[in-house]
Amino acid sequence: MSYKTGNPALKESTFKGLEKSSDVMTLESTTKKTLFLLLVCITSGVIGWQVADWQLARLDQSLFGPILLIGIAGSLITMLFTIFRKRNANITAPLYAIFEGFLIGWISFWFETELNGIVLQAALLTISVFMAMLIIYLTGIIKVTENFELMLATITGGIGLYYLANLLINAVGKEMPLINSTSVYGIAFSIFIIIVAALNLVWDFDFIEQGVKNKAPKYMEWYAGFGLLVTIIWLYLEILRGLAKSRR
Repeated sequence: MSYKTGNPALKESTFKGLEKSSDVMTLESTTKKTLFLLLVCITSGVIGWQVADWQLARLDQSLFGPILLIGIAGSLITMLFTIFRKRNANITAPLYAIFEGFLIGWISFWFETELNGIVLQAALLTISVFMAMLIIYLTGIIKVTENFELMLATITGGIGLYYLANLLINAVGKEMPLINSTSVYGIAFSIFIIIVAALNLVWDFDFIEQGVKNKAPKYMEWYAGFGLLVTIIWLYLEILRGLAKSRR
């Protein structure tokens, strides 16, 4: 049975080496934990939004750098801990949702101040894409085959390396082409990334289903919910970026 996925949190080796347990992963419980993580993320996002609003009202830019650094560092550290310490996902996954939610809410506020209504549009589109991909998966329109996995893993990995390269060259004041470009090619690039993120949702759904079928340990419910949250956040950010490009 293959467990490969483009999501770095839900990859081929995730279920390998896990101990057998009488208390196993179920679809209903995984769904509840995923919804809980989403609720934590949204609640934290509201707080992040309020902090950004407070900054704007006081014209206080002194906390801009520290907030960005804390949000990114907190998200990255809790993500890595969750990936490498799956058994503790019941603690680290909610912490990831808190850090990432705060950061997303904070970022969303600044997009909203520049482009009124863009956050609601991005949120609604994210929900719509999620539901569409869930229906596509449940109806079997897209089959998660080995070729599908290989193709999507290659493309997703390439995107990850492209963004990593952009992060590195940002340190010297440069930027990779297309990422923030408002040209036709830049918008087309964003649409491509959104499609890839959406396809990763299908893959994540299959990953969760296989975990349930193969009776993964109960704590993997938190881990699976965390992995799906990672993809949803990626999808939302790419939709937000794409909408911003189209309106500038």
